[in-house]
Amino acid sequence: MKRWAIAIWNFYVDGFRSMTWGRQLWWLILLKLIILFVVLRAFFFRPTLAGKSEVERSEYVGEQLIRNTESINLTK
Repeated sequence: MKRWAIAIWNFYVDGFRSMTWGRQLWWLILLKLIILFVVLRAFFFRPTLAGKSEVERSEYVGEQLIRNTESINLTK
């Protein structure tokens, strides 16, 4: 198992060393992923529990759980 891991590691290291445009492309891919996740988090996944007290959080979560279980029971 250890030999396989080392062989796979060496395969990828040698492959990255021989690339000419590969490093720039990988940096571009990483930059695009970071921007994508930042934008998605900022606009689509806003924290709904931010700024609420512990009691308000527990009430909100309880209401959501009850609402979700009711919608599941209605669809059956």
